[in-house]
Amino acid sequence: MKHKQLYQPFEVQVSDMECWKERPLIYHFFEIVQILEGKGMRTTNQNRFPYQKGSIFLFTPLDCRGFEIETTTRFCSIRFSEAFLGQCKNSQDRDRIDRWLKQLEHIFFHHNRFRELLIQQPGDCRMVSSLIGNLVDEYAQKQSYHEENLQHFVTLILNILSRNVSTASNEVKVGPEPLVNKMLLHIRQHIHRPEKLKISYLASHFHLSENYVSEYFRKFTGESLKQYITHYKIGLVQQRLMHSALTVSQIADELGFTDESHLSKQFKKYKGLSPLEFRKKAWLGISPENTP
Repeated sequence: MKHKQLYQPFEVQVSDMECWKERPLIYHFFEIVQILEGKGMRTTNQNRFPYQKGSIFLFTPLDCRGFEIETTTRFCSIRFSEAFLGQCKNSQDRDRIDRWLKQLEHIFFHHNRFRELLIQQPGDCRMVSSLIGNLVDEYAQKQSYHEENLQHFVTLILNILSRNVSTASNEVKVGPEPLVNKMLLHIRQHIHRPEKLKISYLASHFHLSENYVSEYFRKFTGESLKQYITHYKIGLVQQRLMHSALTVSQIADELGFTDESHLSKQFKKYKGLSPLEFRKKAWLGISPENTP
């Protein structure tokens, strides 16, 4: 089974599909999907759910997800990691976010996993659609404070979805969180601390043998520990080059690269451009996403 990772804390995609050419994938992040047009079946963990315009689905890390499309489908996908909602700037934010993350767990893990999320109130449907539309615009424009605004949009959307989660779902028993999820969250939270990403540290922290850490990680994510860390760092570098005024040296220092040269070599290897070339294209409005 193929795996799909999220190499930045947050991502929004609006996609059109006539057919789904890939097999269902195991995703390693949270996702909210709203169907904008079309109908078909959404497959999740070998279960099939009919969808139509307006359908909303919630997905958790390690869910296996795919589409069976009947008519051309357009959908909005909001993808994020715990690290995105866990971003904070002060102790007051930390307390608020701790409370919210507990609510997030309830929303995603306790809703009825055998059907789409049904929003009962027409007003809630309109509000969610409006919020998602505004979120897509904010993500595309990326003006000042857009990260904080996106965080608030997601929080508002999930608050509305939360009150539509069936109370009967409280009876669902949820097992302990998979160890691989804890490892992924640890890596995202400490991506700037190389000493906490070493195999010796991870083995001690997660009570695994050093020889087994890499094998375990690859087994449940589909890629090596080193590959995941590198790809996640490159994703963060890309975001900072596009949406901040930090120098390459400052970015290298923040994300735990050895130095600016090390960052530049790694970035060019994966993106086909130097960091400065990538930033120049982005700031000129030439999409750097066309790079390898």
